[in-house]
Amino acid sequence: MKTSFFAGLFLLATLPLSSQNNAENYQIKVKKSSVAIHLDGALDEAAWQTGEEKAEAFKLCFPNDTAYSPWTTEARLTFDDRNLYVGAICRQRRVDYTVQSLRRDFGGGTTDVFNVMLEPSKDGLNGFIFSVSPLNVQREGLISTGETMSLEWDNKWYSAVQNFDDYWTVEIAIPFKTLRYNVSEGENSWGIQFIRTKVKEFESSVWAPVPFQFSNTNLSFNGRLLWETPPPKPGANISLIPYAIGGASLNYLRDDNSLEIKERKQDWTGGLGGDAKIGLTPGLNLDLTINPDFSQVEVDRQVPNLSRFELFFPETRQFFLENRDLFAMYGFPDTRPFFSRRIGLAYNPVKGQNEKVPILAGARLSGKLSDGLRIGVLNMQTKRQDWDTTSVLPAANFSVVTLQQKVFSRSIISGFVVNKQNFLDDLGDTQREGWQPWNRVAGLEFNLYSKDNRWEGEAYYHRSFSPDEAKQGSTAAVFQGYRDRHFSANLGYMRVDSTYSADAGFVPRTGVQSVFPGIGGRIYPEKGWAARHITNYVYGTDGSLTFGLSGKSTDRDLSAYFGASFKDQSYVGMAAFNTYVFLFDPFDPSNTGKAQLPVGGYTNYGVRAEYLTGTSNNWQGSVEVSNAGFFNGTIFSSDGLLAYRWQPVGRFSLQYSYNRIRLPEPYASTDFWLVGPRVEASFRRDLFLSAFLQYNTQANNFNLNARVQWRFAPVSDVFLVYTDNSYAESIPNTPIRVFAPKNRAVVLKVVYWLNV
Repeated sequence: MKTSFFAGLFLLATLPLSSQNNAENYQIKVKKSSVAIHLDGALDEAAWQTGEEKAEAFKLCFPNDTAYSPWTTEARLTFDDRNLYVGAICRQRRVDYTVQSLRRDFGGGTTDVFNVMLEPSKDGLNGFIFSVSPLNVQREGLISTGETMSLEWDNKWYSAVQNFDDYWTVEIAIPFKTLRYNVSEGENSWGIQFIRTKVKEFESSVWAPVPFQFSNTNLSFNGRLLWETPPPKPGANISLIPYAIGGASLNYLRDDNSLEIKERKQDWTGGLGGDAKIGLTPGLNLDLTINPDFSQVEVDRQVPNLSRFELFFPETRQFFLENRDLFAMYGFPDTRPFFSRRIGLAYNPVKGQNEKVPILAGARLSGKLSDGLRIGVLNMQTKRQDWDTTSVLPAANFSVVTLQQKVFSRSIISGFVVNKQNFLDDLGDTQREGWQPWNRVAGLEFNLYSKDNRWEGEAYYHRSFSPDEAKQGSTAAVFQGYRDRHFSANLGYMRVDSTYSADAGFVPRTGVQSVFPGIGGRIYPEKGWAARHITNYVYGTDGSLTFGLSGKSTDRDLSAYFGASFKDQSYVGMAAFNTYVFLFDPFDPSNTGKAQLPVGGYTNYGVRAEYLTGTSNNWQGSVEVSNAGFFNGTIFSSDGLLAYRWQPVGRFSLQYSYNRIRLPEPYASTDFWLVGPRVEASFRRDLFLSAFLQYNTQANNFNLNARVQWRFAPVSDVFLVYTDNSYAESIPNTPIRVFAPKNRAVVLKVVYWLNV
């Protein structure tokens, strides 16, 4: 099976695939301005008024891709020795503006926006996006793996907007030193795309056409930006970002048996640290950090865990997010050889919860050595943590080295090494138990992205190395997928040895092999009510089949689904599914300490329905309900969201998750609630509030995380953060009552961005 998959991937990569050749049909020249551009949004300089070079006649990509947008857009470009300038006229009634808040880096689909997407490398995989709303709220991000937008990247650039009754104008200045690119002696060209999104009566339009089934940020459909004279060399780009922090915390230490408070422990903390961002070459960046602190990062969104395995929580710390495709995207979702949350976060066995671990320093080198070759090098050092006299987390060093070579039109061959080094010399014999001095994973991968983005594939082989032979093993996988306007299909296979070990990665399960089948389609209504309101129907089957290495079935999750997507972005769908779980050990899914389910196989069936609104209206929401068998009982689940957009102040929402588990005696039946109100408010363009509550009965925890942010200068902030954890429910025969305290903390942090 593996051999045929590899052969199929190679064949598909070499096929002469046809696509819309936007690079030839959609081109715009940029000329150097002979006059200074005054950034006021007026578009009254001569550089905007002369010449025929402009991007116009934007074509819809939603709700259809067969018509031009009735709300026209006209974009022009010019440049000088310091900046690339973009000017645009966006037709839209002022009364129809939708701007969720005045806070930077707004989410997709929430706010009217004009976007310019730049692809200096023209590799179809990596690019930049700069966005401005009608109220001059900015957003910038990186595009990776061909179409994935991440908003964690920050840099200084400038914009100005003017508003009129039936249109608005915008001027954007992007400093060349903000971008990474090479300049050649002859012709210079970049990939470019202009994107408009109008939320009311939702529509998205693009200059270079993008088919309906693809994201409008897909780089394979970019047009071309032709430089009449070469752009200036980007020059040195050095930024220093120091911070100062102070805070206080109060921990309520309780007796393990009686849960009586035995000590109220107060701690006062303070410190200095910072980052440096250094552009070494036009394509290569060096990021340095000393004593980093991530206290301003919002706490994790909790989710119920009814499985036997560790859950994946996404990374939210900015240092690890920039260029994360170079480090964090190897393997399949359950076989990541490197998972950055292993750095600076660890499980405290004494308190039974995850805690922060001090990071002493770190460095990351990432970028392009040439147009086709990318490099990533990361090294981080953490400090030893003494949980108690016998339980210790040793100091550790984490290192990653990776190389990616572009092949064919957009595909990649990659190699990497991940190393975790534990420093055990200063630990006692008892403290050293269970720790290996080092663990390493090396691997090779091939990622297929066809020129027209219809074919996608992956094949990898990773091997782990440790002093203990019981932790030396491998994992390998292949995946192949196809999607076009009417049809999609995929098939994947993954194997993980029982001896495979990735201490710096995310591998919740070893000793298994899995198959991932899927097939689906789209139907586009052409007549009647459906054609006026529905963009497409979707249908198909997907799932996973997991077996032990001997071939015995251990898990199964298969579903058949049908749904309809509407022109206002709402969606309604339903599914029927079949599951199978084999328990190798007794298990209590209620986590109540009652009788555990016996070893054996459990087959169940269920149905699921969901509905979600679009973002066109101020009131938004979603709801999903399912009813199914659950081991030897039943489970009813419901997840939902209700939100209100009070523009341009912010968004107020309430999210919930409910699981009603019913098992026969003597096994426990229980109800799990997870309720999370959230407030995101912008009082001014420089003052923001984010408050998030989580009431979790499964973890018996009530969490409040509130953050005030004052942006006193470009990309420079003051953060005031308050965190409070308490019990969500009382515990019988103990002093624990609802909201009995666990710990509290307040932090004040000042960050300043200085360009050298």
